[in-house]
Amino acid sequence: DGKSLTIVVKDDVHAKERRLTLRCEPTGGNHPRAEEACAAVDRATRGVRSPWEPVSADTMCTQMHGGPQTARVTGTWAGRKVDASFDRSNGCEIARWDSLTPALPEVR
Repeated sequence: DGKSLTIVVKDDVHAKERRLTLRCEPTGGNHPRAEEACAAVDRATRGVRSPWEPVSADTMCTQMHGGPQTARVTGTWAGRKVDASFDRSNGCEIARWDSLTPALPEVR
């Protein structure tokens, strides 16, 4: 029933990658807000839709750009393999990102 993630974040296409590790139960890794991040991921994964699933191509999303940030999350959560990519290209993707904040960095 492992809860261990690697989170690779880029602030824009030219930025250097930041690599965060997050372990939960027990809490560990180099994530600066590990306890809050574990709680956020637990909440997000209990919802109707998994935050690890990409937004369906036929989903109607608001056309707004939330910034150039991207993230990739890999590892294991509650015994399930995780390999998910995130960006802030439209309202659906922004909501998906925000559901995992502060595991994914807060964007202002």
